[in-house]
Amino acid sequence: MKDGIEDQGKNIRGKDTDEFAEERSITSRERARSQLSKEIEDFLAAGGAIHEVDPEVTADPPRKPQPKYGSRPI
Repeated sequence: MKDGIEDQGKNIRGKDTDEFAEERSITSRERARSQLSKEIEDFLAAGGAIHEVDPEVTADPPRKPQPKYGSRPI
């Protein structure tokens, strides 16, 4: 193991090989969808709730502009 950046690059390139072919298959995606559906059903059955968020809502509300005119020394 040399450095994290080189190892990270190997992992990214490794995903293009045949050993990760199942990640891209239709059956694996169907399996993931059915697993997610089951987890959602279990969550709702345990009393959980899902709330939709409007599309225009963002995590970062707009900030008041800060005046920067003349803030640098001459």
